[in-house]
Amino acid sequence: MGEPAGVVPAWEYASDVDVGFVGADGVRRDGPLARYWGEPFELASPARKFITFKGQKNFTGDYWAATSRDLVGYESWVERDAAMALDFDPAVVALASQPFCLVWVGGERNREHTPDYFARLSDGTGVVVDVRPESLVDEEAAEVFALTARVCATVGWQFRLVGDLGQPFRANLRWLARYRHPRCHRVSVAALLREVFVEPQLLFAGADRVGDRMAVLPVLYHLLWRHELTADLVSGPLGGGTVVSLAARGRS
Repeated sequence: MGEPAGVVPAWEYASDVDVGFVGADGVRRDGPLARYWGEPFELASPARKFITFKGQKNFTGDYWAATSRDLVGYESWVERDAAMALDFDPAVVALASQPFCLVWVGGERNREHTPDYFARLSDGTGVVVDVRPESLVDEEAAEVFALTARVCATVGWQFRLVGDLGQPFRANLRWLARYRHPRCHRVSVAALLREVFVEPQLLFAGADRVGDRMAVLPVLYHLLWRHELTADLVSGPLGGGTVVSLAARGRS
């Protein structure tokens, strides 16, 4: 069955789209997306520089991603939180910021767009992510995001437009991210925590059963970050009274 009357076939959205990127080897490449879509963009260097200047209202920086064990740039707190959420997603195995620039003809001029992130999922799927709070998506931005989504669909990528993370999930995620580094993992303590939380129980109570709370909690939070332990991070703030249990995958 063909496209409905008046609708541009999806493949035509990518037929005249070029992509520019800096590959894992540090070499800049430009050309048709149809040629380069299979590149490992999760290993790409930023396609453009992160701009900083005196008096700017947004905050730029680098987030250390446990997923790829590399720095991922951001240009606002909202982007940093989005990178953090991707890093926390167990399906994501690698991610990069500003992975490429898409270029296409729009009207009488060339237009371009650099998505904020590219993530690779464990099943091999590529995910293109743009970060923009809903209140800041004007008509022009909405048009660009819609076209980007159509282009992604032609090459088998997902497209996600994300905004501010909701509370209290954002606060909980920021807290757990403090313990994302592998240095927080202690094999013997982790093994005891898995045994203790086979039966769901309160976070502090379970930690106290393993040993000194101050020594145990960093490992416990690290296992929550790794999804080896699980808790409700959406309904309320994470604390001593939060119910924690062993994740289903750890029960085999």
